[in-house]
Amino acid sequence: MPIKYSRNDFPEGFKFGAATAAYQIEGSENGNCGTCHWDTFSTTPGNVDNGENGSIACDHFHRFEEDLDLVKAGGFDSYRFSTSWARVMPDGKTINKDGLDYYDRLADAICERNLLPNLTLYHWELPSALADIGGWANRETAKRFVDHTNAVIKCIGDRMDAVATINEPWCVAWLSYFLGHHAPGLRDIRAAARAMHNVLFAHGLSIDAMRSLGTSN
Repeated sequence: MPIKYSRNDFPEGFKFGAATAAYQIEGSENGNCGTCHWDTFSTTPGNVDNGENGSIACDHFHRFEEDLDLVKAGGFDSYRFSTSWARVMPDGKTINKDGLDYYDRLADAICERNLLPNLTLYHWELPSALADIGGWANRETAKRFVDHTNAVIKCIGDRMDAVATINEPWCVAWLSYFLGHHAPGLRDIRAAARAMHNVLFAHGLSIDAMRSLGTSN
């Protein structure tokens, strides 16, 4: 059935947007990106249909210009994307200049098309080095997230229309540490409880960090 609605049916100022997530589109084998816990999870037999993973995905890393052309041609006003923590800090603590350079180019390309850039700092790409010390069940991960926040915002924060810290905290903690459906695939109520607390803690720390950098959106 064809859609009969038009922009005129929506309130004035309503913005239509498209959204993606780094691991789902970029191709994690490019740009000196580090491994994340989804790389481990997706390559473990039985976790993902057909053993598919994000090593290449739809190669957005190389094709972001034409992908953004499609977003613009679709008549969208805004584009929501995420920064891969594993690309920005492959070992969870050391900045990867190639990673930041990529997001710098991406931010410019979004703005050049008069699209509003909406950033999500974390859409589940936890660096393997942090996953190895317990991931979100370890309070240290929340503290390290501040480093990721600072690195990204200092690089591209000046061009962002809006910034979100963590995509779907419920999935990051409960779905991943208790139900085991997402990476790291645990079924541990205690780990899930710690993860829920630490994800919220990370959100608060990240917000404080952004405010200290002058980010108000």
